[in-house]
Amino acid sequence: MPKTAHRPLSRHSRAALTLIGQSIREARISRSMTVAELAERAGLSRALIQRIEKGDAGCSVGAVFEAAVICGVPLFEPDTNALNREVVRQKEKLALMPKSVRMQKTELHDDF
Repeated sequence: MPKTAHRPLSRHSRAALTLIGQSIREARISRSMTVAELAERAGLSRALIQRIEKGDAGCSVGAVFEAAVICGVPLFEPDTNALNREVVRQKEKLALMPKSVRMQKTELHDDF
């Protein structure tokens, strides 16, 4: 099997992935839920749940968030209504910002 190249991750990102994986595992175990039960509820494979719990950076953020929500691990806002209000607020802020960012052209003054 060919070796795949991995994206470099900062220590902070690696630590955050490890923490959310450990939090999901702890919450799953405290709810007496097996890996297979969580996988079935989330519509994911057992192997993917195991990778999520190990903090694997190759897991999709959607899969990680779904596993976290099912286990009761808080993400951003514990209340769905508060989370939706924050989404709307952020959308309003983004509407006021430029649609894209471009490198500014610098004029070259080579008059000698």
